[in-house]
Amino acid sequence: MVPVLVARGLVKSYRRRRIVDRVDLAVEPGERVAVLGPNGAGKTTTLLMCLGVVRPDAGTVAIAGHHLPRERAAARARVGFAAGYLPMPDRIRVREYLAVYGRLHGLDDVGERATAALRRFGIEHLASAMAAELSSGQKTLVGIVKATLHEPPLLVLDEPTASLDPDVANRVRAGLTDLCGPGRAALLLTSHNTTEVERLADRVVFLSDGRVVANDAPARVAAQFGGKDLEDVFLRLAGSPVGTER
Repeated sequence: MVPVLVARGLVKSYRRRRIVDRVDLAVEPGERVAVLGPNGAGKTTTLLMCLGVVRPDAGTVAIAGHHLPRERAAARARVGFAAGYLPMPDRIRVREYLAVYGRLHGLDDVGERATAALRRFGIEHLASAMAAELSSGQKTLVGIVKATLHEPPLLVLDEPTASLDPDVANRVRAGLTDLCGPGRAALLLTSHNTTEVERLADRVVFLSDGRVVANDAPARVAAQFGGKDLEDVFLRLAGSPVGTER
């Protein structure tokens, strides 16, 4: 079975500082993988290189067997990406916004898919709402819905529940549990929320200073560092000098 994502030897530097240092990352079909680490560890930069948004200084990336950047169109068609910091135009209704992206993916049944996806995350009542009326949490949920419309084999989320109210964050986690797992889509996410990672992830790739320092199931990563849980590991690694997250 072909992995949905294989990244080998990723390197990226900014202003002569190495942000990502020879990172390997792989995600199997239906697997839920979290990239965890303190600010400045290189999480977002790694994700953006895996998506082909940022070009690595060295290393290779393939999505569902399609290599970046040579086969970018085919690779990007097999991945959905969402992040709370991505903008949403104010003067558009949610159903119109989703329809635009559905048409970009060549979907004929975008209305039905949008309705089902909105229901999965408990926000079907927002279909006719204007984007300007949405809270930041609602916009995050709509962004995740947009990323899942074309049913990609890989869903990539950058801090999907950052700054969300607990009830909205729980709705996100419930929707992702329903959507991603064995026989369904694979999930790759970054998060600072160690409890969320322990609930969602089959495997954790822990970054510190741009390097992979652990790659295993959450409980085994905690044991590797002599901690009782991932929060212990996070606090230990966060005590080392860090730069600005990218």
